[in-house]
Amino acid sequence: MADITRRLGWRHLRGAPTAHIRHHRSGRLAHDGTGISFWFRALSAALSEVPVDDRELAMTFHARTADFQDVAVQATVTYRISDPALASARLDFSVDPDTGAWRGAPLEQLGTLLTETAQQHALHVLARTPLAAALVDGVSAVRERVAAGLAAEPRLPATGIEIVAVRVVALRPEPEVERALRTPARELIQQEADRATYERRAVAVERERAIAENELASQIELARREEQLVEQRGTNARREAEEAAAADAVRAEAEAARSVRLARAEAEGTRQVGDAKAAAQAAWLRVHAEVDVAVLHALTGTRLAENLPRIDSVTVSPDVLTGLLARLGDGERT
Repeated sequence: MADITRRLGWRHLRGAPTAHIRHHRSGRLAHDGTGISFWFRALSAALSEVPVDDRELAMTFHARTADFQDVAVQATVTYRISDPALASARLDFSVDPDTGAWRGAPLEQLGTLLTETAQQHALHVLARTPLAAALVDGVSAVRERVAAGLAAEPRLPATGIEIVAVRVVALRPEPEVERALRTPARELIQQEADRATYERRAVAVERERAIAENELASQIELARREEQLVEQRGTNARREAEEAAAADAVRAEAEAARSVRLARAEAEGTRQVGDAKAAAQAAWLRVHAEVDVAVLHALTGTRLAENLPRIDSVTVSPDVLTGLLARLGDGERT
């Protein structure tokens, strides 16, 4: 949109660097160029502003494949106006001298022309292609056909239009058909996911089994070592018992030998004492055998008196005294 200002009945136009301005005054071309600025009178001026920058035209249309399936095509066409004079002569790019706005809608007309031309070539390609092939290779095929068709379209050069690039963004079937087509792939993906899950579970089970086997092997080894420990402890206890029994036997033998020696010594002492006593008795007997009987009686009485207990006092009862007297009387009579 041109920038127009008013000054005392005159107008000043200042164009943009990407806009081509054509100024006709009284039917003659007065100014022609890109990014220019000038003064003009509104009553005698005819102005045209043609954009010369690259423009992006997004388009969406429906088509039908060879197997009668509807598909939606999303594409973008990049174009530019390479001949502004020719474009301004074929399309209405005139602007209001007071506001600088376009009087018509030239870009919409140009967009309609490009969209219908691209759609015509895309429909021609898809009508000969089944849905499966269109979904696989349809994007590149449609892009090539649309680019070739726009390049060969005679109306575009005649209008001063140059096609810069053609891009096909997407080619999609109806939602129901798309879901139906996705089902096998989803099933395969789900199968792969299930297989991966099963493999992961199998690996986990195998690892758990390996861990359990390791634990069992550890328990078996521990039990074996405990058995060896118990056996070694039994061996040690048996050895200690044998050593203790041997020590007790040695002590018992030593005690027995000592007891035998003591008994022998006691027997020898007793024998010697007995011999000494026998010798003393024999000597005593020999001595007494040579002594008179009266002397022996005297010695016997003396010895008896020595061995009698000490009598401090004697109590004689009448009964005893009567008996003694009776015995004495009987002795005298006899």
